[in-house]
Amino acid sequence: MKLIIQIPCYNEAETLEIALNDLPKSIEGIDTIEYLIINDGSQDATVEVAKKWGVNHVVSFPKNKGLARGFMAGLDACLEAGADIIVNTDADNQYCGEDIEKLIRPILEGKAEFVIGERPIDDTEHFSPLKKKLQHFGSFVVRVASKTDIPDAPSGFRAISRDAAMHLNVINEYTYTLETIVQAGRNRMAITSVPIRTNPELRKSRLFKSMGAYIKRSMLTILRAFMMYKPLLCFTIVGAIPFLIGLGIGIRFLCLYFTVGGQGHVQSLILACTLMIMGFMTFVIGLQADVIASNRRILEDVQYHLRKLSYDRDKNDDK
Repeated sequence: MKLIIQIPCYNEAETLEIALNDLPKSIEGIDTIEYLIINDGSQDATVEVAKKWGVNHVVSFPKNKGLARGFMAGLDACLEAGADIIVNTDADNQYCGEDIEKLIRPILEGKAEFVIGERPIDDTEHFSPLKKKLQHFGSFVVRVASKTDIPDAPSGFRAISRDAAMHLNVINEYTYTLETIVQAGRNRMAITSVPIRTNPELRKSRLFKSMGAYIKRSMLTILRAFMMYKPLLCFTIVGAIPFLIGLGIGIRFLCLYFTVGGQGHVQSLILACTLMIMGFMTFVIGLQADVIASNRRILEDVQYHLRKLSYDRDKNDDK
């Protein structure tokens, strides 16, 4: 059983060695532990620090491509290297390395395929009261969209089984944390969470420039993921609003027509028809999007089998 711990890095020379030193060297039930960094266009000595420490694998981008792209590149590299379990953690040592054993235990016991580390958000001192509330609210929205019970959706500390990693496919360029949970929940993966500890803050987060930007991008990511996996429901809800308003206006026009006549109320009839047509056309778009989503599921299944054939063949060759 091989575990590979991957760390996305962008100019992390100052904190990377601290994070690496905190990682476990052996875990019960794991035969081999290897370490991988994703160098996302770093301009400092990140790669040199990693190689000097003894990292087994380095994936490098010549230019910064963002956290989501880096995460997926790391997954592919871990699968190609024969990982049975992949753990993702941060280069700023936000998460306690000792908790990796707790994180992978549900996978080792066959109880889960995807495990999220639940941070003690309310007890984390460097989180502002506003950020704590937004973290809870964002997790609630993800739980609704994904039909899971994950209490800390933005957490990047997670363990993924080999088979589950082959199913994942992140589309947005912002972050993998929210979309992968929606994807896992909608694909009925066995997903769970475990409580973990966090370390004191070594540097400020670089994922977003302001709280407003974080809220905007997170909500767009959740909405986009929900639309990809439940497009008919999403467009039906959107289309129902103008359709019902138009229906109400149309009923009002009919009531006036049969009581006092329709003179002077033709505008209401035109507005009602326009709104109902808009609602109906939105529903039709939802039907088309649902067909596209079905094709997407077929493509995801094809991608999974291609990954399995390629990576499992390479793994068997290594043996």
